[in-house]
Amino acid sequence: MTGLRGGGAAVVLVVALAAALLAPGLGRAPFDDPGEGQHAEIAREMLGGSWLTLRLNGVRYFDKPPLLYWLTAISFSLLGLTEGAARLAPLLGALLAVAATTLLGARLLGPGLGVLAGLALLSCALFAAFARYVRPESLFVAAIAWGFTGLLLALQQRRGPALEGCPPLGECGGHVGAPAAEEPTEANERPPSAYPLLGCAALGVAALVKDPLGLIGPLVAIALAAALAGRLRPVRGWMPPLGVALVLVIGFGWYAVAAATEPAFLWYTVVDNHVLNVARMREFPDEDVPLSALEFLIAAGFGAFPWVLAAAAAVAALVRRRAWRDPAELPWVALAIWAVGVLGLFTVSPFKLPHYGLPAYPALALLAARAWRDAAPRPRGLIATHLALFALAGAACAWAAAGDGRAFTEAVFGVSDVYSRKEAAWGQAGPYPAWSALQPLVTWAAVVLLAGAVVLAGAAARRSVRAGAWTVAAVMLLLVPVVAIGLAVTSSARAVNVMAAEIRARLAPGDLLVLEGPIENAGAVEFYSGHRPGLLDAARSVLGIGSTFADAKETFWSAPRLVEAWASARPPYLLTTREPGRSIVASLPSGSARLLFAHNGRWLYGRGAPAARP
Repeated sequence: MTGLRGGGAAVVLVVALAAALLAPGLGRAPFDDPGEGQHAEIAREMLGGSWLTLRLNGVRYFDKPPLLYWLTAISFSLLGLTEGAARLAPLLGALLAVAATTLLGARLLGPGLGVLAGLALLSCALFAAFARYVRPESLFVAAIAWGFTGLLLALQQRRGPALEGCPPLGECGGHVGAPAAEEPTEANERPPSAYPLLGCAALGVAALVKDPLGLIGPLVAIALAAALAGRLRPVRGWMPPLGVALVLVIGFGWYAVAAATEPAFLWYTVVDNHVLNVARMREFPDEDVPLSALEFLIAAGFGAFPWVLAAAAAVAALVRRRAWRDPAELPWVALAIWAVGVLGLFTVSPFKLPHYGLPAYPALALLAARAWRDAAPRPRGLIATHLALFALAGAACAWAAAGDGRAFTEAVFGVSDVYSRKEAAWGQAGPYPAWSALQPLVTWAAVVLLAGAVVLAGAAARRSVRAGAWTVAAVMLLLVPVVAIGLAVTSSARAVNVMAAEIRARLAPGDLLVLEGPIENAGAVEFYSGHRPGLLDAARSVLGIGSTFADAKETFWSAPRLVEAWASARPPYLLTTREPGRSIVASLPSGSARLLFAHNGRWLYGRGAPAARP
């Protein structure tokens, strides 16, 4: 019971700190577009329509399963149509992910190292960003983290009591897994545990949040580790029949109903969105520009900086010792297989985006905590590595802060930002935040990192693994607000809310609005303006398959239809994210399209007088 009490206290402490760092100002910034707006709009449309068939701009949407939208719609109904209400579900996902990581770390390593693992996940920059972003990623990570926690602790209990009362960082000896114990017999067999049911239900939720691969992948990693350790059977010990039922019902129930009620859903979800997507042969491709293998590793690595390096050291140590043969190391082998498998799979996959490495982050955080624990006898190498990293990163931030910001902005957004890459593919620059808004954040990062390097030098001189580990955690936690503020200024620099206010002021109830390009490039335009646009040249994206259904015929416009409507007595207004020379505006009769308003990389055209304000 001591370990359970300590683990519970560790979870409460880390979750409270996570909430204090992630929640402030949650609804202050407008929705980022593209990115957040379309997901908020899907949830808003759900309030007045079907909770089974998702719709965006009134068109059937099959790109993601419904759990994020269910939670967001409930939040809207309780708290109103606000940005803060929309971001509550991602925040909840982040807190749950941190809780699962802390609990598993506390049960495997002791409460102190469980806290370190939870803080490591919390302070990963990419994780902290998606904790405040209306997308399913943080909920997906949480479901996978709880899946691993439940199933690994179920396997742990089959061997004997979990490690209890592990002394503080640097003082534990021997293996970090559970102590050796005899196999269960009729005389000593433990009563059934809730852990396997928790793990199975959580993995079912992963499929309902984003993708069935989030259910299948962890099961494969755990089964492989158990097989290597000779502990795969009896399978019902960690995958009881009720757990299998939970996996099937929660994970695949909605998919079965959707496939039975919606034509082409199953083909689109399984074949087009997975098999053909990997082969780069999709029938309904979107406009996302995949990263190269090197770009993906850079994005995933910097997103988990600096914990990914300690995690790599832990994986290397497991490989050197052939730890897969030791049943006590089974949880760590499973975590290593998962982390390496996720990063390796997407590195070689032809299609990957910056956030595809996120599901590996809880495992990386746990492995990093283990690396700091294993470094206790000889800590200088690990401390010195982090000292060098902080010094280099701090110097780079100081250099960037002293410049005009162009190199920094292009480097960061060019790799990590999906929208910037799409705009570059069109030959135009994406809307970036002003350097005056980013420069203080880069300066603060430089100060914190360089100060951390100085403190780490003292820890190395004293050979104190505890001082080294907690210094790294403190430095990274001080940078979490930088991530939050940077995300907010980025959202403000390309949000559609100001443009939507202009549309709301100009358009009368009978006026038509046409949006040129994929809906996600201005996904929140209806949310903010109350006007649903027609869509021109928008079938190539998340609404591609939806555009093939008869009930969406009037929503999707062709170029000839727009030209004809433009010459009518009451022409539509045109909203576009494409520069004038690349827009259909260039093919309209000369002088017939007047620019009414421009803001955040979007242009509004019509035949009225231009807006008085810029």
